[in-house]
Amino acid sequence: MYFAALLARTEDGWEASDKELDDVETLSDLADLAREASPEDDTVLVLIEQEDAWFGVVRIDGEEDPRIYVSDAAAAARSSYGEILLTDELLGREPGDDETDLDALDLDGTEDGEDEEDDDGTEGGGSAEAVPHGPVGDPGILDDLGVSEKELKSLSEDALGEIAEALGASEVLETVR
Repeated sequence: MYFAALLARTEDGWEASDKELDDVETLSDLADLAREASPEDDTVLVLIEQEDAWFGVVRIDGEEDPRIYVSDAAAAARSSYGEILLTDELLGREPGDDETDLDALDLDGTEDGEDEEDDDGTEGGGSAEAVPHGPVGDPGILDDLGVSEKELKSLSEDALGEIAEALGASEVLETVR
């Protein structure tokens, strides 16, 4: 189960809204959705989590490029929302490299590539194999908002709740949960 919320910083504090991400296909779409939540070009955080498996934070400051942090890239790679966040740039790849490399690699666990028994899981397993286990992105994404790099990397259960609490936004986040 997924949970996604937008936290927009305003003059009056943080405002939260839960947004459907079903129509979001790219990071650009996600950034546009976030910018709509803050007409004043204030900071907007997109918080996404999948049942304690992984969480992601996308920070949009006005028209600047989004900054991203994902707690576990391999877990996120197995999720449709995670795939939006795991851009080639974030993973340190050239655009399109993942497709070519995955086709060239034998990812079914055999040396000769002839064992066809695992074909149904190769695509999902291939994506997870292509990304590192553990966090990726900008661990200092929330430093100026009161969540240090060390704190962010240590979050696990209810990470979004802990982030919201550090921001002083736990009550508004709970209203959309």
